[in-house]
Parts: sequence; C-alpha cells; structure tokens
Amino acid sequence: MAKKKAASLSQVIMTEMVLPNDTNTLNNLMGGKLMHWMDIVAAIAAQKHSNRIVVTASADSISFKHPIALGNVVTLKAFVTRAFNSSMEVFIEVFAEDIPANKKITTHRAFFTFVAVDQNGRPIEVPEVEPHTPDEIELFEGALRRRQLRLILSKKMDPNDASELKAIFDLNDPKK
Repeated sequence: MAKKKAASLSQVIMTEMVLPNDTNTLNNLMGGKLMHWMDIVAAIAAQKHSNRIVVTASADSISFKHPIALGNVVTLKAFVTRAFNSSMEVFIEVFAEDIPANKKITTHRAFFTFVAVDQNGRPIEVPEVEPHTPDEIELFEGALRRRQLRLILSKKMDPNDASELKAIFDLNDPKK
C-alpha cells in the first residue's frame, strides 16, 4: 500500500473558561481537567490530519509552568508535528488569559501521541506531515528523537537501535 499524500499542518484551537467546578482548593484549574482538555484538542488535531478515528497512545513532556486561576479563559492550540506509519505526534500549547487584567501568558506545553485506527480498531496508515515555518520544521525534526525516547522508555525499542538519540549521546565520538 502506498503511503498517503503529505498533508499541510492545520492548527486546532479550543477555548474554555475555568469555572468553580474545574478548580482545586487554591482556586486554580486542576491538572487533570487541563490534561482532559489537552487530550481533546490533540485528538481533534490528529483526527483532522488523518481523517480517521484516533486513540491516545501516550502523553508526555507536559510542563506545568504557571497555575491557571478561576475565571481565566484558557486557549489550547494543537497541531500534528510528524506522522509515523499509523501514529502521530501532536504538540499542544496552552495560554491563560485574565481578561479584566488584560494579561495573557503561556502556561503549559505538551506532546501527545495518537494512533489512527480503522473501523475494527486496527492501526492504519496516516498522511505524512509537511512542515513549512521554522518552528514547524524544528518540531518535525525533533519528533523522531522524542519518538525513539518514548519507545525506549516503554521498552518497545532497544536503546542500541535509537540512531537519532545515539547521535546526540555518542560518548565514543572523539569530537564530543
């Protein structure tokens, strides 16, 4: 079967408001609620890229930089950075906005991995990604290293087979 045609990146944007039921005892957004929203926006981005049903395979590199307060408007932006056979890496960036104070900050970033499946739940090929901007190209190029690291940590890849990571950590190379 021939690989599907490469697709341009399409960003998905989702907006939510932090309500009392979404907060912890400090009146900040609960981390689990944010991860739920991140999973939704990332799944939509992966589904739009692949035009298939997708399932979450992993969520990693979630960095919690700043708390998000009760009443803030939360904007989540997601796009597929790279596709591998049936899996796709999705980058998510989260912004919190205090509208009355006219203040907007980046609060979180993460990488999620999704697998496209057919009507029987079996993995199915997805289109490649065509990055265009310098940021998209940088994320695209780093995706293979992040994928190899995820596979090693999940014991699905032998570290000796991780060529992209070995190039970074090759201690036997006299040039390093």
